[in-house]
Amino acid sequence: MQKASIERKAEAVRELSEKLGRAATVVAFDYPGLTVEQFTNLRNQLREADCEVTVYKNNISKRASIAAGYDALADTLVGAKALAISYSDVVAPAKIVYDFAKTNKVVQIHAGIVEGKVVNVDIINELAMLPSRETLLTMLAVGLLTPVREIAIGLNMISSEA
Repeated sequence: MQKASIERKAEAVRELSEKLGRAATVVAFDYPGLTVEQFTNLRNQLREADCEVTVYKNNISKRASIAAGYDALADTLVGAKALAISYSDVVAPAKIVYDFAKTNKVVQIHAGIVEGKVVNVDIINELAMLPSRETLLTMLAVGLLTPVREIAIGLNMISSEA
């Protein structure tokens, strides 16, 4: 019986370690005090953005983060923590948890992993406040078109004077 329990825990450590290793972003946050409905709402928001949220026991989370090479993250995994994980979008889990924490004061972000580096809450918050990808692309397009527009206006002024 005890051997089976140890094997299940070892498998959970391997599974989480593999997830942490291939994740683009991981956000560790406190969730105690949320109702089941609120936590389900958060889970659905993350799922819509191709993210997942997992809750593991502290011992499993710590062992998995150390196995994945994130010793600094293991130090922050004290108390009940949930992990929001994204494998493709770097900003999505930070933005969703940050916005959710604004309306649910019991949710507190503690640390995370961004592109293979352990970061603190300040970096996660900065990442969450970035504009969306579409907004950034629009800003880039406007920036690239502005000099062309200015040249066109200047050439039009020169041709209208002649």
